[in-house]
Amino acid sequence: MKRILFVIMLVALTIGAVSAQQKEASITVTESETHDFGDIKEADGPVSHTFTVINNGELPLVISRVVASCGCTTPNWTKEPIAPGKTGDIKVTYDPTGRPNQFAKTVNVYSNGKTGSYVLTIRGNVIPK
Repeated sequence: MKRILFVIMLVALTIGAVSAQQKEASITVTESETHDFGDIKEADGPVSHTFTVINNGELPLVISRVVASCGCTTPNWTKEPIAPGKTGDIKVTYDPTGRPNQFAKTVNVYSNGKTGSYVLTIRGNVIPK
């Protein structure tokens, strides 16, 4: 009798541990992971695009850091946890000053919604002054 009770409790613990491990946050963008600014004029100054991310998981999504590939690109993002099914923003600003011609820059998003980073890309062509 004690042995059967022990086996039942062990199975219940195992099932509980497995189901707890399956719950997680999940990060995706609502549109494209790449934004093309097209032609932009250097004289017009910085341009921005806001990527909307959604949490498709079951736990709150926390964006811990966002790293741009160079100093010409500045990210700003939702700092508070994003509830399951809700959205947050990652605004990426590119400064074309002194950078004529085509560009492609990446932004690495680190969160509890993906192992490693989630990569966003901006691109375009800077028309010199």
